[in-house]
Amino acid sequence: MGLCQARLPKTAKPLKPELQEKLKSPIIIFVIGGPGSGKGTQCERLAAKYKFQHLGIGNLLRAEAGQPTGQGRQIKDIMLKGALVPSGFVLDLLNDSLLKREEAKGFLIDGFPRELHQAKEFECVVGRPPTLVIVFDCSTETMIQRLLLRGQTGNRADDHEASIRQRLETHYSLCEPVLAYYQHQNLLRNILGEEPEDAIFTKCCSIIDGLL
Repeated sequence: MGLCQARLPKTAKPLKPELQEKLKSPIIIFVIGGPGSGKGTQCERLAAKYKFQHLGIGNLLRAEAGQPTGQGRQIKDIMLKGALVPSGFVLDLLNDSLLKREEAKGFLIDGFPRELHQAKEFECVVGRPPTLVIVFDCSTETMIQRLLLRGQTGNRADDHEASIRQRLETHYSLCEPVLAYYQHQNLLRNILGEEPEDAIFTKCCSIIDGLL
């Protein structure tokens, strides 16, 4: 286990100045919300409308967890427990994905940052803050019901109640400092995630239209 642990870095690799330069011009929007808050659905719709790239951290990690390697098994084990994959590994994964699509005019990154350390490390490693941060406010019970329903119809191994409650607990305990950090920078925009999907989409569009 010790060897596997070493493969998941706690600190991300700083990007070289020429790589930082490539990521200075695109719009980068972080989309934050608890599991089941609807952020993935909205990001897909927004990406299609604005021709942005949608990067879901959960999707990237699940792809890694599906690899038949020691690292893949370790990530899968962490996610099944509802815990967090080490921050450095997540940020390295995100940076690789951004640089592979550097020609994009905008990125919607959902599920990042999960903790304050990640938010600050992103700025150090990439050399810039996000353009904007959208947060979906949604009640715990609504998210649990949505995830249980998804668990019945999908193939997400982590959509069972014990894991869901642990993921929500982790999210709430770590998210408040992140929101406060971006609020202080005047980058935070709140969206009520309990409203109908189309109403939420309209509000998200008005936020993005203000950037273009």
